[in-house]
Amino acid sequence: MLKILSSPELVEDVAEKDFVQMRRAVVEFLKPEALQHFVPIMDSMAKEHLETEWSPYREVKVFPLSMKYAFALACTTFNRAIRAGKVVRQEILEVIKQRKKELSENDGAVARDFLTHSLLELDENGKAINEMMIASRIMSLLIAGHDTTNSAITFMLKYLAEFPHVYSEVFKEQMEIAKSKGPNDLLNWDDIKKMKYSWNVVLESMRLTPPTQGTFREVVNDFTYTNFTIPKGWKTFWTPYSTHKNPKYFQDPEKFNPSRFEGNGPEPYTFVPFGGGPRMCPGREYARLEILVFMHNVVTRFKWEKAILDEKLCFYVSPIPVNGLPIYLKPHSHK
Repeated sequence: MLKILSSPELVEDVAEKDFVQMRRAVVEFLKPEALQHFVPIMDSMAKEHLETEWSPYREVKVFPLSMKYAFALACTTFNRAIRAGKVVRQEILEVIKQRKKELSENDGAVARDFLTHSLLELDENGKAINEMMIASRIMSLLIAGHDTTNSAITFMLKYLAEFPHVYSEVFKEQMEIAKSKGPNDLLNWDDIKKMKYSWNVVLESMRLTPPTQGTFREVVNDFTYTNFTIPKGWKTFWTPYSTHKNPKYFQDPEKFNPSRFEGNGPEPYTFVPFGGGPRMCPGREYARLEILVFMHNVVTRFKWEKAILDEKLCFYVSPIPVNGLPIYLKPHSHK
């Protein structure tokens, strides 16, 4: 992954502090207060995507289209990925040069995105961050930011098709928000805060079909779990699948029931679609906004039915429907 994401000259010199610094920068940028001004941008992009890629058709495949919406960086073989990485990095470096020019000419009055944030950031010695490191940061975010979010959007739509009464409640909540807006108004942060039931639906979707299969962690101290002793230095792999369906914490665990997230919700560390602790996914708030904005636009525009009722799933980095979740669209009559 380092060879794909980073330039060859950086791979040998990347230190742990570089990853710590990168994570710190990402966490800072993806805080809810920093993301608020992106809601209208996301809304505008979702509207344009649905207008061009969904509305002209009676049947669409959700997975490839939501991947297009979330931005797909398609890499097949390792060598192809490395070659593609070089091309993308070069493109990003050109954008970096242009943004630096804009910053110098406009006295900082440019887009408040992650690129600008990184260009204005100083390292521990008070120096600007290396441009190639910034390009690698952005590539990392592009890859991390589309796979799991795409999966979450796909299965959210799948469950809404399977449970019409849940769809009706989501539709009601989203239409109340839509009716409060002017014809040309875009969603804002206050609108997102009103999407409480909708977000519970997304959470329940991620409980039953987590966007990630889990990840590795290194054991920092010997510990015993269910009579197994795990030595310090070993690698463990945690997975949300069994945890999310533990009947001790989730009554009727196979049932789709968004109400289980009302009030205080599940016990800590029983629901972990974004991981937990200090290494919790820094992009969780970004994902929440992206999913809810898309949900608002697709629900207020369409109702839909699954074209394949018993479509199977396959698992790569994230779960995906084997046929891409084809659905029949039924546009609403209202404007």
